[in-house]
Amino acid sequence: MTGRCAVADRTTPRARLDTPRELRRPLVRRPAYDSDTFGVFAEQFARFMGTAKFLMYMTLFVIVWVTVNVLAPGDLKWDEYPFIFLTLMLSLQASYAAPLILLAQNRQEARDRVIYEQDRQADVRAHADMEFLAREVASLRMSIGEAATRDFVRSELRALLQELDERAGSHAAEDDPDRRTT
Repeated sequence: MTGRCAVADRTTPRARLDTPRELRRPLVRRPAYDSDTFGVFAEQFARFMGTAKFLMYMTLFVIVWVTVNVLAPGDLKWDEYPFIFLTLMLSLQASYAAPLILLAQNRQEARDRVIYEQDRQADVRAHADMEFLAREVASLRMSIGEAATRDFVRSELRALLQELDERAGSHAAEDDPDRRTT
């Protein structure tokens, strides 16, 4: 009877150890977004914030804000207290800008890391190629060192010619009867 229960337990999906558990659904679902598209937006935003155009727009915005809230009649002012709402707006803009700039920097760092790794691999290949070529040049030098060079052949030929001239001169002296008597 124990054997039958074991067999019955094996047929149920939860009894087997190689069967994964059911995934639990999260209580709160995360919003779905494309991280690459969001990253591209962050890079464009950070790039724009680093331009003179952005600084000009921001300066113009602050000048208009201050001018209207200082010189306009009371019913046209929207920031009654000394620029508290302006400070809030600028703080809000900075609180969104900082993470977007950091995201753009992280993406740039990841690209730089990939480029660095590619450069490192190219350097390793170039180093291996240079070592191979250095060994080839050394073997060629060793081979050439054993081969006769043009200057060496010329000097050997000159020495042989000089030796032949000396022998010819000595044979001529032996064959010449007038030289023997002297």
